[in-house]
Amino acid sequence: MSLQLGWSNEQERLEIPEHWITKLEQLLQLAGEAEGITGGEVSLTFTNDEEIHQLNREYRGIDRPTDVLSFAMQDDGVEELDIIFEVESEDEVDPISGMLGDIIISVDTAEAQSEEYGHSLEREIGFLFVHGFLHLIGYDHQDDAAEAEMTAKQEAILQQAGLSR
Repeated sequence: MSLQLGWSNEQERLEIPEHWITKLEQLLQLAGEAEGITGGEVSLTFTNDEEIHQLNREYRGIDRPTDVLSFAMQDDGVEELDIIFEVESEDEVDPISGMLGDIIISVDTAEAQSEEYGHSLEREIGFLFVHGFLHLIGYDHQDDAAEAEMTAKQEAILQQAGLSR
């Protein structure tokens, strides 16, 4: 079994190039390999600032747009997921097969951030996707140590895929 990416484009600002989807599928495989995740599905939606603002307000109580939101399917809504580690033997069942969750990216905010950081929009979308994936499997950045760990993982995966700054 492998990781699968389902996606939809719910914004009109930008037509999503097919090579971006190919790159996102590669990022999903690389991130999964790095974390020992052998199967499951991730749903990705491209949206705009207006829609992500509404979702951020409704689900997080934050009244402003954001760049990326992640909704883990195995999350009980109370606590963050435990980080899922590599399966120790081939006889063990992957603990999170099936739907891993949803990642929603605001193309508006991604475009502004890519300009601010001086890299391509494709790189910014890739970064936000990997960031969202790591949230789906339990990573967070609530303190400096956790943020440093998450940043290092993101950058390593992006480097492997040729999306360096």
